[in-house]
Amino acid sequence: MKELPIFTVSDAVGVINQTLEYAYPQIKVVGEVANFKVSGGKWVFFDLKDDQMSLKCFMTAWTLRTVLEDGMKVEVLAKPRLGKYGFSLNIDAVKPVGEGDIKKAFELLRAKLDQEGLFALSRKRPLPELPERIGVISSREAAGYEDFLKILSQRFGGVDIIVADTAVQGDTAADQIIKALKYFNENESPPEVVAILRGGGSRDDLVAFDDELLVRAIASSRVPVITGVGHEIDVTLADLVADVRASTPSNAAEILLPDKREIISGMVAELGHSLTRLSNRWENQIAYMDDSVKNMARMVADLYRQAEEKYGYLVTTLEQVNPNQVLRRGYAIVRSGQGKILRNLPKTGENVEVEIAKGTFLTRVIGASRK
Repeated sequence: MKELPIFTVSDAVGVINQTLEYAYPQIKVVGEVANFKVSGGKWVFFDLKDDQMSLKCFMTAWTLRTVLEDGMKVEVLAKPRLGKYGFSLNIDAVKPVGEGDIKKAFELLRAKLDQEGLFALSRKRPLPELPERIGVISSREAAGYEDFLKILSQRFGGVDIIVADTAVQGDTAADQIIKALKYFNENESPPEVVAILRGGGSRDDLVAFDDELLVRAIASSRVPVITGVGHEIDVTLADLVADVRASTPSNAAEILLPDKREIISGMVAELGHSLTRLSNRWENQIAYMDDSVKNMARMVADLYRQAEEKYGYLVTTLEQVNPNQVLRRGYAIVRSGQGKILRNLPKTGENVEVEIAKGTFLTRVIGASRK
């Protein structure tokens, strides 16, 4: 019989861990969460149990990307380890399983992020009206991606599309999407908007878009984000935090770019409205000018009538003071021998000229007296 090696306790633990690491570098285990707690905001501890056994689990708080509580059924990706406090699972990732627990985790994380204000309408930004450069995060093999490109090309041309090809479901999807979003944000020439796309699928297929780190990455993006994930009835946490949520990838394309036919139709309609307004303005100006001409004609007629009346008055006045008129009334004009009108009494014996209505005659003054 072969003699068995003798180990110290530390060596035995090391050999066992080396054997575990070689045989099972990572394992997936499904069980129910019990005794969940977070210590110091850094370390997470819980038990994973079934009807007969339980396993101690340990992970860092920043590795936890969903909300857990006792009684939830989860699947963990972990490294089995024998340590100072016994055998445990060092958790690399954890996610709820089963429709009920997935929904429960969704609602718990939704409430947490909502309380932080990540879903507030006040922090959402408008999308550019006609973007020239669009970043797309999706799988090139996804049907939703093809639908997006098809609708986009039908609506408007000449747009620069930059695609980050990522997984859109599975354990690595959230990290890949976060990495792609970081790439777009740190690019020297970032796109004007980023579209995160995934076609329809079951609720389990969409859990990557409920990842807490992904939601926070979208919230902190300096580039506006539109999501088109799943079907119209599907709502993920990524949808809630995005600046704009589209019901489908096709709908995202419709939101991002206007239909060129609608633009042309709108331009034609606006041109028609402009011509109508111009025509109405022209007609109004003509009507105004007609009224102005009529008013000016009335003013000229009034001025002419007033001038005519004034002229008649002046003529009458002048006729009344006309010397001939005075002479016809029996008066006479007396002039000196030099032809000057006399305003004083002439001297006796002075020759004077007398003008009456019918003519003039010469006479000598034989006497004069004052009144």
